[in-house]
Amino acid sequence: MITYQTEGVRLPAIKKRENNAWIKAVTAQYGKRVGDVAYIFCDDERILEVNREYLQHDYYTDIITFDYTEGDVISGDLFISLDTVRTNAEQFGQEYERELYRVIIHGILHLCGINDKGPGEREQMEAAENQALAMR
Repeated sequence: MITYQTEGVRLPAIKKRENNAWIKAVTAQYGKRVGDVAYIFCDDERILEVNREYLQHDYYTDIITFDYTEGDVISGDLFISLDTVRTNAEQFGQEYERELYRVIIHGILHLCGINDKGPGEREQMEAAENQALAMR
């Protein structure tokens, strides 16, 4: 089940049924199924708190993914800072909505096993994001 929650912000205008179907379609491409996935939309201050408390990182980010995946069933908590999504959209010259969906699927791709920290991984993640966005 996919849930959408907020902490200190208003829920973005997401068509949940369509979004859930999209997430399931993307997940299926990686041979996975969706288990319990919780999106927690928040502001920069909250994501900074989460980053400091759980990852010992002292910086803002657009998404933090806590992965509880077992086998081929993806599960996790995905914290998304709507402030950083908006800032990144402006910085990269993207529409806010497109950037929001990029971040939404970015977390799912992490749960499917795609990383973006090692050599060449960022390019793989970007390609996977673009492919997923084309499916929307």
